[in-house]
Amino acid sequence: MKKAIIVLLLILLLGCQQQAKGVLEGSVHIGPICPVERMPPDPACQPSAETFQAWPIAVSRMESDVKIATIVAGKDGTFRVELPPGAYDVQLEKQQRFVKGTLPALVQIRSGETTRLDIDIDTGIR
Repeated sequence: MKKAIIVLLLILLLGCQQQAKGVLEGSVHIGPICPVERMPPDPACQPSAETFQAWPIAVSRMESDVKIATIVAGKDGTFRVELPPGAYDVQLEKQQRFVKGTLPALVQIRSGETTRLDIDIDTGIR
């Protein structure tokens, strides 16, 4: 009888741990990088991999405010991160003065689903 209860508890525990994750994906736009934007755009004023690394984005659990992941977009500005289901707060890891945009943002991740979040960071450079 004890063995049956232990086996049942292990099955329940493993089943809870294997809940499918969801995906948070999107793109990050950071700009302006230079004080004057030109047409056509100056390649030196376009975000690079280093630009995205300098602006990390934290993903934290709403109920506990514990950071779960850091988003660093690729050189094309896109990102994808798997997360356990739940509610999350997404915001700049390093708070900057005079920065505007779409952060902070609240997102809901559902098991087996993809949630899209496009992030716009206005650097305040004019």
